[in-house]
Amino acid sequence: QVQLVESGGGFVQAGGSLKLSCQASAKIFGSNMGWYRQAPGNQRELLARIRPPAKTSYADSVQGRFTISRDDAENTVYLQMNSLRPEDTGVYYCNLLSAWGENYWGQGTQVTVSS
Repeated sequence: QVQLVESGGGFVQAGGSLKLSCQASAKIFGSNMGWYRQAPGNQRELLARIRPPAKTSYADSVQGRFTISRDDAENTVYLQMNSLRPEDTGVYYCNLLSAWGENYWGQGTQVTVSS
């Protein structure tokens, strides 16, 4: 069982930045890591994914504004969010998909962007 703990969420004005962190309780080496967002009334959506060693992909809605990165030595994945918009408001979840198909989620961290 892998525990994922997100941090770094908060309240920010439009145009601002936040950096989210996701600390894993086990090694993330070899695993696909992702960040998802769920806004009120909406389904959880994939925002960014990073595959070993560092191949990234992004949803169109965050391309050019968000950057996902990983530090396998620290078992941590990050999401740098710039130029935040009110529509970026939601609960942000970290996801780990292991090489064996095991799927884990964090508890989420709230991000609120005011206009």
